[in-house]
Amino acid sequence: MHTYTFKHVENEHNILPTFSLALQPTTVTTLYSNPDLQNALFHCLLKEKEMTVFDGKDGLYERLSVEANIKFFHNWLNCSLPLAEILVMFALHNCAHKNIKDCNHSEIQRVLYAKYFMMAPKHITFLEPVHRVDIVTVNVFMMLLGKFTEQNIQTLVLISNLEHALLLGDETIKLQNDGLHPLIVEDQENHNNHTATLVDNSPKTTDLFKVSAKMQDKVVFFDPTEIDYIESQEGKSHIVVNEEYFSLNASLTEIEKKLEMYGFFRCHRSYIVNLQKVREIITWSKNTYSIRINNKTHSTIPLSRSKVQAIQAMFDLS
Repeated sequence: MHTYTFKHVENEHNILPTFSLALQPTTVTTLYSNPDLQNALFHCLLKEKEMTVFDGKDGLYERLSVEANIKFFHNWLNCSLPLAEILVMFALHNCAHKNIKDCNHSEIQRVLYAKYFMMAPKHITFLEPVHRVDIVTVNVFMMLLGKFTEQNIQTLVLISNLEHALLLGDETIKLQNDGLHPLIVEDQENHNNHTATLVDNSPKTTDLFKVSAKMQDKVVFFDPTEIDYIESQEGKSHIVVNEEYFSLNASLTEIEKKLEMYGFFRCHRSYIVNLQKVREIITWSKNTYSIRINNKTHSTIPLSRSKVQAIQAMFDLS
């Protein structure tokens, strides 16, 4: 077991909290976080001498074929498996004679997966390894993770998509501004849709309240602080977390009552915003306003004219 500890230093280059992360040889660990924390952690891991880091940007010989690239790494890394077996294992046999410069993103990712497989590192971190790839490539990457587990290679996957985090990891952990937290999941049978419901356990403290999202055969629990905003479209409510939408089995009025004590505000007839995520109040004209959210895309949601004074008072702007 290998433990990495990252210490938070208060400067503009490091936003990470202090935490200790242990990677088990027989377990693939996925670390789910927002892109800012993910980027900070990734750059810390680049400085770790014992950690091999994959970001999908390794240099390949673009004028050479896929097979020629694989053959070069096969010889350089002294891989014992036959070259033809590597090509089939990573679904590269059908594009073996194609030059790298003519390959699509998914094919290039599979070439890189093969390279890292032949490297057989002791510890490896993958950054968004299945972002924008096809289903064949996702399956190949899952096969690679299985091979690494068989070889007791300690594997960490940094991911900002919750569904990918649950799909790829044996253990999924959330990285937040206050440190690491286990992602709470429970098995659910015969469920194939994203459906979120409020968990009402009549909590006596705010720490006991969760919002749950069902994803396939699992239920994932979100802290209210993770939610960016909630919207209602065509009579259906959705929570928005890190640009992902989850259906909510409750009306906005019901949700508003549940979440008001956690700093949520009904800013529009169709929107409830997490006040902790408000970055800016925008005045477009005398009667038109918006709220900009502090997330990756700086989303904007409408602010009703009748709600302007109330939200200004909350931020002590009146």
